[in-house]
Amino acid sequence: MSRRTFVKTLPALTVLSGTGAGLAQETTPSPKSLDPIPLLKPQTEGGKSVLAALQERRTHRNIRPDPLPPQTLSNLLWAAFGVNRERGAFGKAGRTAASASNSQEMDLYVALPQGVYLYEAGPPRLAPVVAGDVRVRAGRGAAATAPVNIFFVADLTHFDQGPGQPDRNIGHPEVQKGYRLTLHGSSSHATAL
Repeated sequence: MSRRTFVKTLPALTVLSGTGAGLAQETTPSPKSLDPIPLLKPQTEGGKSVLAALQERRTHRNIRPDPLPPQTLSNLLWAAFGVNRERGAFGKAGRTAASASNSQEMDLYVALPQGVYLYEAGPPRLAPVVAGDVRVRAGRGAAATAPVNIFFVADLTHFDQGPGQPDRNIGHPEVQKGYRLTLHGSSSHATAL
């Protein structure tokens, strides 16, 4: 594992494996026991309009433990932070979710019954991070048995990387304060599906 990959997985590993300060020390199975999961090409045609989907939006607390169909999981992850165009701002691929100067500071970690995976958008797949069922750490109730938990993790070091970032000065700590206020809520919550 490269240093960049290791550093990238630290926030999720600390929370999910329970090895951070103040959490119980446990042995976490190696991700080598997990295989990457290739995802299907997302369906981007058909379906309801955004307005129709928002009109029908409801919260249901009775979440079934049945696995999500592969196409549904792929569509969901693509909608959250997938690649929707080869060339976006500053020469990087464009994403379905906007980010400051296309810094793409969000990482999506996907907790399934067999382990935790990092969502890689292009080509779409889930890369193994930690083996074992850690969904119970996402919260009580439905989150512990939901077929999928998605963790949005902000990596603010992305503000310093890539063409255009130094010119826009978003790597400067004072400029980042505004972004941190925006990202704080989304970076620490789990969404149970």
